[in-house]
Amino acid sequence: MTEAREVLVSVKKNVGRITLNRPKALHALTLSMCETMIETLLAWQADPEIDMVMIDHSGERGFCAGGDIRMLAESGAGDGVEARKFFHTEYRLNHLLFHYDRPIVAIMDGVVMGGGVGISMPAHYRIATERTTFAMPETGIGLFPDVGGGWYLPRLPGKAGLWLALTGARIKGSDCMRLGIATHFVEFGAVEGLKKAILADHRRIDETLRMYRADAGKAPLVGFEQDLNRLFVGESVEQIFEFLEADSCDWGKAQLAVLKTKSPQTLKVAFEQLKRGEAMTDFADNMAMEYRIGSRVVRRHDFIEGVRAVIVDKDNAPRWDPPSIEAVDDADIQAIFAPLPPEEEWTPLADA
Repeated sequence: MTEAREVLVSVKKNVGRITLNRPKALHALTLSMCETMIETLLAWQADPEIDMVMIDHSGERGFCAGGDIRMLAESGAGDGVEARKFFHTEYRLNHLLFHYDRPIVAIMDGVVMGGGVGISMPAHYRIATERTTFAMPETGIGLFPDVGGGWYLPRLPGKAGLWLALTGARIKGSDCMRLGIATHFVEFGAVEGLKKAILADHRRIDETLRMYRADAGKAPLVGFEQDLNRLFVGESVEQIFEFLEADSCDWGKAQLAVLKTKSPQTLKVAFEQLKRGEAMTDFADNMAMEYRIGSRVVRRHDFIEGVRAVIVDKDNAPRWDPPSIEAVDDADIQAIFAPLPPEEEWTPLADA
């Protein structure tokens, strides 16, 4: 096995293995990690001996907690060049994985958030455990559910994707199975055995997964699914707030309380992102849209302030601007989605 900084790359019996190796940071993605994965995947795509790809992580703390948020905030507070370069590269990785011509296995054990969602959702086999915690928590830091969130989330059953996008709710492995986020559920204690079995004979992966399959248990989502699909409807974030405020159920009240802690600007961005993404037919179009959003919101007050409150000072008391949904200018939101100058637009890899 060879180490390429924070990513371990190896090949065994026609299976290429990418292991995220930044455990102290919960394997949060850096620019160099994205570049290494792209280079590796392109090389394997050109290699007829590689039949399958496995993506996992070292250590026991989690799959991937997202991207390098501090770097993005520091760059956004300046000229934003480094942040845009990171987004451009990460989104190319997401697109490459989405269209990859070999089966991909993602071991979604532990924390799967933000950037971790972007590299696991394109996989053909998405394996959750009882330790899986899946979330897109970006509205809490003034960002938005990127890395393909505009494509994947509105395609989940009912209004679950919109709920996840707006509230940043964390769900476990059983809910991931319920929503189709995960394709298989395996107990954590059996994961190493499963990986060894796949590497030993990847051609029997379906049989192997049946052998290692475990019962995920009842999904907590079942208990509030009806309320979710009843309340997270409407033509705007304002309407969702109205429905939640008028409803008497405890679950709805709890969701309203959560939403009131999020960036109003980002709530409206995420709503518009999912609305547009749902109507798209090409994943590349979605990534181009998300790059336009990312290029702009990373330099805005709410992202800088959200990172300060949640990650730097950790006082969890962000001062959003605008401070309320009603104060957000719809024209300002539309400007965030506007095309960039042609030379600044996101483009996929030629080989993807």
